[in-house]
Parts: sequence; C-alpha cells; structure tokens
Amino acid sequence: MVQLYNLHPFGSQQVVPCKLEPERFCGGGRDALFVAAGCKVEAFAVTGQELCQPMCAFSTLGRVLCLAYSEAGDYLAAIEEKNKATFLRAYVNWRSKRTENCRVCIRMVGHNVEASFSETYKDQMSIIEMPLSEAPLCISCCPVKGDLLVGCSNKLVLFSLKYQIINEEFSILDFERSLIIHIDNIIPVEISFCVGYVALMSDLEVLIVKLESDPKNGESVNREPRKTNNSMKQTEDVHNETLQLESDDFVICQKPMELLGEKSSQSGVSVTLESTGLADEKTKYYHVQHLLYKRFAPDISSYVFSDDIKLHSLQLLPIYQTGSLTSDRKNLSQEKELLSLFCFFSLPHVGYLYMVVKSVELMSVYQYPEKSQQAVLTPQFLHVIASNNLQCFTVRCSAAAAREEDPYVDTTLKACPPVSMDVCALRIQLFIGLKAICHFKNHLILLTKADPEAVPERRESPKRLLSRKGTSSKLKSPPVAEAGWNLYIVDTISPVQLYKEMVDYSNTYKTAKTQSCIHLLSEAHLLVRAALMDANHLEPGEKAELLEAFKESCGHLGDCYSRLDTQYSHLALPYYKMSGLSMAEVLARADWLLEDGSQKYERGLIFYINHSLYENLDEELSEELAAKVVQMFHVAEPKQLPHILCSPSMKNINPLTAISYLSKLDTSGFSSILVTLTKAAMALKMGDLDMHRNEMKSHPEMKLVCGFILEPRLLIQQRKGQIVPTELAAHLKDTQPGLLVASVLGLQKNNKIGVEEADSFFKINACSHYGLVYPWVNVLISSDSLVDKGYTEDLSKLQSLICGPSFDIASIIPFLEPLSEDTIAGLSVHVLCQTRLKEYEQCIDTLLERCPEAIIPYANHELKEENRTLWWKKLLPELCHRIKCGGEKGQLYLSSLKETLSVAAVELELRDFLNVLPEDGTAAFFLPYLLYCSRKKSLT
Repeated sequence: MVQLYNLHPFGSQQVVPCKLEPERFCGGGRDALFVAAGCKVEAFAVTGQELCQPMCAFSTLGRVLCLAYSEAGDYLAAIEEKNKATFLRAYVNWRSKRTENCRVCIRMVGHNVEASFSETYKDQMSIIEMPLSEAPLCISCCPVKGDLLVGCSNKLVLFSLKYQIINEEFSILDFERSLIIHIDNIIPVEISFCVGYVALMSDLEVLIVKLESDPKNGESVNREPRKTNNSMKQTEDVHNETLQLESDDFVICQKPMELLGEKSSQSGVSVTLESTGLADEKTKYYHVQHLLYKRFAPDISSYVFSDDIKLHSLQLLPIYQTGSLTSDRKNLSQEKELLSLFCFFSLPHVGYLYMVVKSVELMSVYQYPEKSQQAVLTPQFLHVIASNNLQCFTVRCSAAAAREEDPYVDTTLKACPPVSMDVCALRIQLFIGLKAICHFKNHLILLTKADPEAVPERRESPKRLLSRKGTSSKLKSPPVAEAGWNLYIVDTISPVQLYKEMVDYSNTYKTAKTQSCIHLLSEAHLLVRAALMDANHLEPGEKAELLEAFKESCGHLGDCYSRLDTQYSHLALPYYKMSGLSMAEVLARADWLLEDGSQKYERGLIFYINHSLYENLDEELSEELAAKVVQMFHVAEPKQLPHILCSPSMKNINPLTAISYLSKLDTSGFSSILVTLTKAAMALKMGDLDMHRNEMKSHPEMKLVCGFILEPRLLIQQRKGQIVPTELAAHLKDTQPGLLVASVLGLQKNNKIGVEEADSFFKINACSHYGLVYPWVNVLISSDSLVDKGYTEDLSKLQSLICGPSFDIASIIPFLEPLSEDTIAGLSVHVLCQTRLKEYEQCIDTLLERCPEAIIPYANHELKEENRTLWWKKLLPELCHRIKCGGEKGQLYLSSLKETLSVAAVELELRDFLNVLPEDGTAAFFLPYLLYCSRKKSLT
C-alpha cells in the first residue's frame, strides 16, 4: 500500500538553454549535464541555484542513440548511428574543448600513444573508438571503477578502465576489452553494471548476475557451465515455446516466473564468460553467480498496445560503507567500499525494488496512480514520470543498508525503521507533456513536450512481443523534432529542509497517537539517514546539520514509542539513546496528564526509564524528577519500585517520599525482604537509626543476604566506572561486618560481582584518605633521636594524610602553621606540604641546611621527569658552594655531590656535563665522571 502525503520535495526550477530538441541527455559527476541533438553534444555546468551555463560542445559521428557518463575517469560514452550503422565511442578530456573548432584527437581503443604526443593529449579532447563485432544496443558505466559494459544482441562486452602511462608526469585514460559475457535466449534492451554486478532487461525479463573474481568453487572462463537435468529441460522448453510462438495461428504466453539466488540459474538463460584481456589477476572474473531471474506475463487485455507490457528504467543503485554516522570518511571513488546494492525496474503501472547483496529479496513494490513512462532511483527517493506529472516516492534503501552496516540495529542500543514499512508518495507535481527524466546529485532533468507525437509508433504483432527472438534489437530513432519542448532542471530541496517539513506535518497526527505519526517521522528519519550515507556531495557544515537532525529525529521517534502502548513500545529505549537526550530531558518531554486530568504512564516510557536506571548512567535526577519517577512506577509497575530506588541516578530522592511509597506496597506479591532493605537504606539516609535497626531486625541474617543478592546496588554502585560502597555498606562495616562480608561473598558466588570487584570493594570500603608516606620522610624523622614517642603515631597519620589523595594541600596549610619548623616533626610536615605544592627548590635549600643526609633520598623520589634538571641546575651548584664554605657537614655534602655527579653523567651529553661542572674544581675528582660520560655512548 502506498500512503500519500502532500509535501514539497521539489525546489527551484530552471530551463536548460539548448538550441535543438534533446534526443538523449544524461548528467553526472560534480556539475555536468550532457544534451545530445542531431550530431552534436552540448555540455552544461549545473552548480547551485544559478542559471545553467554552457561549458562546451562537440560533434559526434552520427545521431546519438544512447549516452552514459562515468564519474570515474570523467568520460562520456555514446552509441551513435550513421548510415544505418552503429558505433561506440568514449569522449575523454572533454572539459578542455573550449571552442567547437578546437582540435580533437581520435584513437582506437588500446592504441599505444608515443611520449612525443603527451603534450598534445594533455590539452585536447580525445575520442576513443571501440570496435565491436555486433551492433551495440545499450551501455552502462560502473559508478565505482568506471568500467564500461556494452550490451549486444547475444552478449555483453566489458571494457575495463585503465590509465596508459606516458611518462612520470602524465598518463592518459584508456580501455581494455577484458571480458565477453555470452548470454543466450535474451536480448538486452537496458543494462546496468556496478562492481561486478550485472543487471540486464528485455521487454519482459530481468536477469541479475554477479561476476566472481575468485577462481575457486566456480566455473572457469571459456567453459560451458554444467547444466542440471532441470535446467536442460527448461532450456528445451523455452526453445519449443519460441518455435510455437512463431506460428501465425496461435499466441502462447509464457508464465510469469521469479527465481531467486542460485535457483535463477534454472531460468533457461545461459551465461558464460570469455576472457579477452590482460587484466590483473585480482580484477579478472572467473565465474558467474546467478542472483535473480524474473519474467512477466503480458496483459492479454491490452496486448496490442506495446508500451503497456514493456519494462523500463533498469537501474543498479550502490550504497557505500560509511563506517558510522559520525565518521569523517573521505569519499574518493577509489576509496569507496560497497555496502549494499539495490536493483530497480518497472512496468508501466508498478515498480519493483530488490536488494541483491548477501541475499536477494524484494523490498518494495510501487503502485503508480497513472501509467509511468520512466523512473530514476536515488538513495533518498524514487522519481517517476507519467505523461502529465512528476511523482516522488520514498525508498527503503537506507533502512536495508543500515542493517548491513550495523548488525546491532534493532537492539536496546540502536534502532532503524523497518524495511517492510509502507512506502509513500511525498508529492505528485503537475508537469505537462513529460517525456524523459534523468538524475544527478540533487538535480532532476526533465524533458517536456506539450504537443502530442505527430508520428505514432507502428503497432507490432502480439507474437513479436511475446517471444525473446521476436524482440526488436534495433533502437528506435527519435521522432522528428517539433515545437513546444523544454528541458528543465528541477532541484530537490535539502534533506534537512524536507525533514523539518515532515516533522511539522507529523504534528497533525500527534494528538491522535496513531501509527501515521510514527510512519511520517520514520520517513523523516530515513531521509536524514540516507543523506548521511550518500555523503559524496556533503559539505562539512551540511553534515553537521544532518547529524543534528538525525539526533532530533531519534528524539521524536522516542517520544512516539514512549507514548504508545503497543508491541513496539520498547523501541523508545534505543531511539532515546541515539538522540543523545538525558533522562531528565526525556522526562521533561513526557506527557504526564491525560485529557480528563488523570495520569497514565505508557509502556514505552516505563521501559525506557527502567532500563536507563539499571544501566548505571552517570546522571543524577533532581529531587522533583526522582519523585515523578517513583510515582510513575508506583502506578505502573510497583514491583520495580525497590530496584528503582537503588539506582545511583535516584540519589536525590527525598527519603520520606521513598518510604511513604514503599510502605504502600503489598509485599505479598513479591519479596518483602527487598522492600525491608530499601526502607532500611532510606531510613539510614534520613538519619532515623531506630527505624533502620527495626527494619534490619525484622528478618534473619541469611534472608538479608538473599535480599542483597536480589539487588546488589543496595551495597555497591558504579559511578564513572568505579565500584563505590553505598552509605548502607559503610554503616554495616561498623555495625554488622559479618553480614557485609557474607553478602559480598554471596554476590560473588551468584556472579553478581567479580572477584576483582569484590577485592576492590573491600579496599574504596576502608578509609582511602591515607597514602604511603614518602621514603625520604623516614630518613628525615630518623635523623632526630629526640622525637617524642608519645606523638609518633599521630605524626605518622598526619604525614600519611598529606601523602594521600584526599586533601587539598593549599587549603590545609593554615591549620599547620602552628607547627614549628624548629622540630624535625614540624619540619617534615612543612617540607611535605611544599613538595606537594611543587616548591622543590625551596625544599632542597631547607634539607641541605637542616638534614643533608635526606637530600639524596629526596632527590631520588621527587626529582623525576620534568623535574630531573634540578639535579644539575639546582642541587649540584648548591652542593659545590657548601663544600667550598667548609664546616662540619662537609662530608655529607661531599657524599651527596658524588651521587649527584653520577646522575648528571648518566643523563647529560659530554658538552652539557662540562658546562655544569664548577670552573675551580679539582680535575682528578671529576675525571672518573667525565670519562664515564664520554664513554657511555660506545658502551650502549
């Protein structure tokens, strides 16, 4: 079923200033539109909202019957007719043809170009002629590699795109005829080619195959594939049917048929490969994988009207790997990686869209309100023309590709609208006399002709239309040019602009809470998704805008599913997650009141909140929102209330509010022990120790352990990835340590907590304010034998607290000022504080003056990494100066100097080491260190 909306996907419109009625036209690349009329092709630049500007024009050999542009290689291929003979040519470097009289180089495919001609080829257009043994009927360029596939009456010929290297600075584009695909019993009217996938179509048949490059497990080239008895029999049946159809007395219609996957090899159409080129082994094709064969039966009631029973608009549409919706992937053609591939073809009144990668399946069927003439498929839309209107339908390609790209779509983490969702017509736009359509980027090219055709087509005999052999292999010549035609460029509006219109339109369904609201918002979501997947034409600003719209669309879908009580209401969770909304923001968007003033909480919102509170999100709800959540679960799912209250996100809940709701619970339906423990935790939180003790005494200890196993978050919670004991756990450590140990062991045995987590819990549950006292402090303290043993323990605790992670040293210094530095105890505390404040030079001066025996242990522990230079910039000069001054501490200074010189000799280069040595020192004293410093390079 096709739903109809009246949106506005079409934006600005301009006229292409071509002089003659277009006979063929195509677009592609970043800006090019080609229009062929008579023996001439005009190229126009189409950029932005500006007028279409002529780029260049060039003559052809004859009238153009078929055009195809390749972005890879930037060339134009054409089938041309002259004197009733057809020719295949490729126009290369066409952008350099500034004037029509410019010289043109014509060469045969594979022709070797001499280096002396390199400058000539650089600056002029080249025409590459490709001779064929049979007349070409249709062509298709691979959008990824640029290879050219040509359809003839009983075979397809593949020309591989390559570059002929002239010299180090210059190479020219060329082709190599690398493969012939022999096809019996079907004559192609249209073909489409994309990275080894080949689709071909006759008037009533479609065949899709894949050319495999792996020689294993397949049929080799130049060898007829084995045919099963069934396929042999079907081939004979087809031959017999064809003989019968040629009779003038009877018209026999073949039955409609659809064969998917390997079964399509039994269609009676034989496909064999013949390698003709010298292509690299990696790009050679060795065998054929059959994907789809579909045959339609003509409508007997209208068999005399040939157009009513013919297929048209065959197209393969690739979607490339994006990595993720937030990746900044480059989109150069050689870097494109195929993610999914879709095939579209159409009868006059119905179109078919198949997915053909990994599995072959019919995705969508399009019923047109009027007889169609042509259609083009894009990643976002299907555009169809009838005689007097342009129709725009939605497609499901991005939904299918999302599932190919991410196997975790449709889980609690991510979601995507289903492929099976009904397609819809966004717009049916009036256009008088539509004849042809093509598409590139966001441009639709439309040929209109208001007057009816002056020369009607000759009606053919029905038997000619029903037989494969009877299908005409000649391309019809275009009708004689007449007045009243126009070639238009219609731009589709930006995806974000259309997305906003869809969201506004969905508001008309919002209050009714119907599936139509979800459907339209899903369409908007897929539109943005498709635009992000088709990122070839996106500017960085456009991508950022699309990503914002993508998140917003997820929020809208989350709202829809949270308000509907359906089997899909669980999708509120992944959509809200993808939106980036916090729980508080989601709750602020929720509809709390019904029209009659009563409150009802739908299943989707409950599901989202419940899962979010279980996932230990680092988000704390306000007291008001926490109270709303408690009220919601009290009404909708009261059995979940104890679990909800244990979530870290509910930290700010008023304990009195929580206890009042817990007291209302009927504990007969679920575990009363869980309610008891939750009430005990809330009583402790509000300081009511009597109530806490009464609740804890109401059950034996083993039942309490079972309660903690049912809800571990009563004891342990995760915050920012860390295991944190709760207030209840800290209280049990002091009052009931046996219960705490038994409960944690119970959690570990029931796999609610790991061994390492349990070990960590018993450690962030001891006091964590103390740190390991630095080793130089012990040297400092031991230097004073007169330390009062009465306060040794207190001093150690104070030193440990300063060495610990909890205190802000600058804030506690005022409290330590009364401690005098005259004592070693006071000195140790002040030096510790200065060290924590990174005042290392002052500490060095203090220790050299008061306790030089501690200076080397201090330097070894503190002067590391960026402070390493203080060894020779501060400590070395100070020691040298004090040794010169003499005194009773001279030996201590000398010993420290030797240690310092050893460190400097290891760390510094010889020249730098010489620079830091004193100028008036004794050479013999410093010589061993100098020798080591000079030899260390050779030693290493």
